[in-house]
Amino acid sequence: MRLPRFTALLAVAALALSACGSSDSGDSPDTAGTSAAGFPRTVEHAMGKTEIKTKPQRVVALDASYVDATLILDTPVVGYTDYRSINGKLPDYLGDDATKYGSEAQSVGTLAEPNLEKIAALNPDLIITAKVRHEKLYDQLSAIAPTIMSETTGATWKENIRLEAKALGEEDRAEKEISSYENAARTVGTAINAKASNPTISVVRFVDGPTRLYQNASFSGIVLKDAGLKRPAPQDVNGFALEISPERIKAADADAIFVTVYDDEKGLGAKTAAQFKANPLWKPLAPKVHEVPDLTWMTAVGLQGAWSILTDLAKTFDVPAPLKAS
Repeated sequence: MRLPRFTALLAVAALALSACGSSDSGDSPDTAGTSAAGFPRTVEHAMGKTEIKTKPQRVVALDASYVDATLILDTPVVGYTDYRSINGKLPDYLGDDATKYGSEAQSVGTLAEPNLEKIAALNPDLIITAKVRHEKLYDQLSAIAPTIMSETTGATWKENIRLEAKALGEEDRAEKEISSYENAARTVGTAINAKASNPTISVVRFVDGPTRLYQNASFSGIVLKDAGLKRPAPQDVNGFALEISPERIKAADADAIFVTVYDDEKGLGAKTAAQFKANPLWKPLAPKVHEVPDLTWMTAVGLQGAWSILTDLAKTFDVPAPLKAS
């Protein structure tokens, strides 16, 4: 059993080396656009240290949040993994960046099982993901191209952008993009608080299991905190999510309740939502409910998703929409 696996790994490494060799023979650093100040450089990350010899121009991002991060850092994404609602193409919420920097992007398998051969065939010069996702693949990925991993995803999404920026030599752009978003969040939040007298905001997600109330350390929770918006007591804690049973529906109450439904293949999230909405305890909450996309509020976990949340908040409370700095 060991021999075929070892042989397969050698084949992946050989393919990677062959691809790198063909690329190096055709382009000089200047004509390929890889010559830039600050390279070579060494980046410290969750798996150790990785040397990056030239400015990356072909990135394989194995977590959806890193697809977002690569694009906002004006760098081409050539490979990504399918995950939940991201199947076969980059999601629409990525906007013009997906067209400009993701035109060559191809799926390299699923988040759970990325395909090493497909990754190598894309000839990447940087692979980025999270240790919590692909720690066991680190050696194989590193044999294909310089690979960096954050410790995790989710609540660390801003720091993850900064990590990738170090690998791309785009630290200044990362700070500019993050600052632009944070300024917009404060502006939207201030307008909402002034118009609606500091409303409380609840975030509810119906999934294929227990219903969740999202707290301050979740993606949507961080965006709401950046906007300076109040949360109901069960959600105003430094946690990820509180799971509730139908008997605890009242814990979801707030001045505005933003609801998402996980679009699973069996439709269990929608079934759970229907059961909650049919419960008499939901009736007093229903007039305050605002349905929003699960993809942007829950799955995106990056700046593009955060901008989408701000836009939804502004629309709901009828305040000026956030404007991205040019």
